[in-house]
This record gives sequence, C-alpha cells and structure tokens, in this order.
Amino acid sequence: MNKISLMDCTLRDGGFINEWRFGHGDMINLFERSVSAGIDYIEAGFLDSRESFDINRSITPDTAGFDRIFGGLDHGSSKIFAMIDYGTCPQENIAEAKDTIIDGIRVMVKKKTRYEALEFCAELKKKGYMVFVQPVSVTGYSDEEMLGLVERVNDLEPFAMSIVDTYGLLDSVSLLHYFDLIDSKMKPSVALGYHAHNNFQLAYSNSMAFCERKTDRELLVDGSAYGMGKSAGNCPLELLTMYANAHFGKSYDTSQILEMIDTGIMKIYERSPWGYQLQYFLCASNDCHPKYAQYLIKKKTLSMRSIDEILKQIKSDEKLAFNEEYIERLYLDYQNNEINDASDMEELKEHLKGKEVLVLGPARSIEEKRGAITDYIARKAPVVIAINFMPGGYALRYLFLSNSKRYMQLSTKLCTAHPDMQIIATSNVTSASGKFDYVADYATLIDSSFEIPDNSLPMLLRLLERLEPSKVSLAGFDGYVAKKNENYAASDMEYEFVKDYAVKLNEYTRGVIASLREKLDISFVTESRYE
Repeated sequence: MNKISLMDCTLRDGGFINEWRFGHGDMINLFERSVSAGIDYIEAGFLDSRESFDINRSITPDTAGFDRIFGGLDHGSSKIFAMIDYGTCPQENIAEAKDTIIDGIRVMVKKKTRYEALEFCAELKKKGYMVFVQPVSVTGYSDEEMLGLVERVNDLEPFAMSIVDTYGLLDSVSLLHYFDLIDSKMKPSVALGYHAHNNFQLAYSNSMAFCERKTDRELLVDGSAYGMGKSAGNCPLELLTMYANAHFGKSYDTSQILEMIDTGIMKIYERSPWGYQLQYFLCASNDCHPKYAQYLIKKKTLSMRSIDEILKQIKSDEKLAFNEEYIERLYLDYQNNEINDASDMEELKEHLKGKEVLVLGPARSIEEKRGAITDYIARKAPVVIAINFMPGGYALRYLFLSNSKRYMQLSTKLCTAHPDMQIIATSNVTSASGKFDYVADYATLIDSSFEIPDNSLPMLLRLLERLEPSKVSLAGFDGYVAKKNENYAASDMEYEFVKDYAVKLNEYTRGVIASLREKLDISFVTESRYE
C-alpha cells in the first residue's frame, strides 16, 4: 500500500478567490480545523515581499507575518508550509526555519527560470526548511526537459517535487505518464506531489489514479476545502480525506473539513463561486491562460465556437502568460473577415437612398417611450432598422447584426420573423444556415483607435453614410450609465464592461454622431446622452 499524505491549500490557492482576505478569525478557524482533521501539511499562504502585512490576509511579505497570524497556535503533527512564487520574496525576508512557525516552503518554479529557482531552493534548504519544488504547468515540458529538471532536483534533494497541473489539462493517462517519468529517475528520498485543477472535472479522479500508482516513495496530494482555488478550483479536500480513509488506512476527520466549509468557505463561495465553468474548459482544451477566455467572453460579441477558434490561434509562447494586447489583436484579426461588399451595398443603397430611416436601439426607452416611437412611425413611415435585437411590437424592415453572440440569442425569434424582414450582417458574423441578405465588410465599419472598436451604433451609422438615406432618426439609444441593469430593456443584454466605460462610450458615440452629421441628417426620437 502506498504511503499517502495530504496537503491543505485552502489558505493559499483558495486565496486567489478573495485576494487572500479571509479575515483573521476565519484564518484561525480554517487553520485549527485542518489541524484537528489530522491533515499532514497545511499551506498557510503566500510569502510575497510586494505585499504589506495585514493580519486579515494569508499573504505576507515575510515569515514574521505568519508568526504574527498563527504564532502560539498548536499545530500538532501537522507541518506548516508557505509558498513563494520565485522572484517575489528575497532570502532576507525568510528567517531560519527554527525561528518561525513555518516548517517548509514550496517554491513555484517557472520553466524559463527553473534553474535559478532551484538555486533559491538550495538556500532555503540551508536555512532548515522542508523544500517543495513546484514546477508549474508541467504540460509545457517535453519528456527530455522534465528529465533534465529531475536531474537537477536530485542534486538538490529537496523534501518533495510536485506535478503541478496549473490549468487542469491532464487526464489520468497523461498524469501517469509524468508520474512514471519522474518516479523512474528521481531519488527515492524525494516525495512526489500532485496539484490538480478542475478545468476538465478531473481533479478528484486524477488524484485517485495518482494515489493508486505503485511506488515506494511518499506521495503527497493537494486539496482545498470545497475545492476553493484559482479558476476552476482544486481537488476538494473533503473528498480526498474520505478516499484516503477508505482505501489507504488513514484516519482523517472529514467532519472537521465539513465544518471548515460550513463556517468559513460557503460565504465566500456564495459571493465569488469557483468550479467547473465553460470558460475554464475552453482555456484548458486550448492549453492557455484562463484570462484569455474571460477577456473574450466579457466582450459579449462572440459565440463560444468563435472564442474557441480564437484561442486555438494563440501561439505556444503566448499561452501561459496573459497578454491583453496580443489577444485583442487576435480578436480583431478574427473579426476582420474582409470581403468585397460592393455588390451588396450597391443593392442596399437602391432601397435606402433618399429614404427616411428609423434605427431602433435596445435601451429602456424602446419600451418606456413606445407611444412616441409608434406615433413617429405612423407619421413618417420610415424604413425601420433594429440593431442586434428584435423589439416586440415593431415591424422591422431590416435587422443589423454585428455581434455573433446576439445573433445566436436571436435564433428563435429569427425563425418566426416576418418574411419581409431582411438581415444586414457584418462579415464577422457567420450565418447558421444559408446566407444573410446583405453582408457588410466589418473592417470598414470599426474604429480600431477606440478601446471598444466594434460599438454597434457607430458601425451602423458609418454604413448608413454610404447608403445615403435622406434622414436617420434614432430611438432607444439612451446612452450608458454605470449601473447594473439600467442600460437595456432586457437585462440579459447587459455588458459587464459598461460600468467602467459608460462615460467614455457616451463621449465617443457623441463624437461619432457629431462628425457624421456633416453628411447625415441625424436626430433623436427619444432622449439620449449622445445628444
């Protein structure tokens, strides 16, 4: 039977959820319950010299910070660890092991600085610490590179080295490949650890496979209460204790972990839930940093299929560190599906030139001022165009689509739309079946100099400038306010970024309208912040 030990990472990895702001009382509670549960190793938090000491946070600039937080507490047979992301905490901030509550230090080892990080580990070992080598994103190593790292780890002979699946990419076959590779070459005195993430819902099953692989060395498995951790979270510690008790003769008190969850974790989960989500699946399946998917999803202009296609284009050297400028460029390149739209635009111009056009927007006034809008339509009989939504009760002649996400959301309504309504789509939107009635070149309508280059109203107004209507009236374009659920008639249309960009969006759109008025007669049927 393998020798299995557990590491509780709640106060460290879990801290990514709440910026390590657990509160001193809850930190003591989580610590003491983990000790009472008999967990072998407890990770108290991060050592990071860039942070100032705060007794309510499990991230401190030096080892003295952990002594101030947890000093004097009985930790029984449990060993207490801290983690350092190599390069963020100098040796002078780390006391001799005998002078602090910290028994061991885990060092995050990035591939590009792995050998410098191992030298740092050697200095920690001299100070008397149990040193854990944590090579992050092991999936970024070839077999040869991993064996080269193991050779250097053997020279160091730390307490342990881990298989760190930073983005939850491993299945059991891949995990056990790394296990066998490392186990075959690493000194028997060095324990082997596993740190899982749950992007593919495999953290627990992989941990079981890891525990069951036959070896003579000690195996250390990481977990956190209720799986609390970065992005999709970690392997739930309560499941690991239950499994280890049933299959490896351990006697962890799982009820103490359940008390941790009930008294300290659930209130955090209710505010900021973690766990398996589509965005983390997309990043894991494309072997890239989770912020890439978050960035694209927040735009609310892309279908999940489109997001997946963009993520597939990320180059290997850009995958593991988020680069906002790079992903924005990929986004614009993807959207910029250049076409020759001359024929479609000429035909559309024949229908709109010299006509009065009413453009309907999705703001609250589209419902609140329905009487004024329908009265205007009755008096002027304009050509009615809606942008990226279909308001009930209005006879639309055209629907302008510039947003793939909105298009997917409208699929049911489009099936029952009036047969005379036609679709004008920008070239970044792909039809689910057949062809759109008209397709306009996306690249000619966006403004790449603005932070949100594909703002739909400016795009449509630029298009209408080419089509030469006699007049353009706008209804349902109230402008933005920095309040949730205040901008759209339908709350599910809200953009998360609006609270940060409301003023900029209003100023920008106001400027676009002012400049286009030199060629277009533009007026408002409903009040707007764009006036």
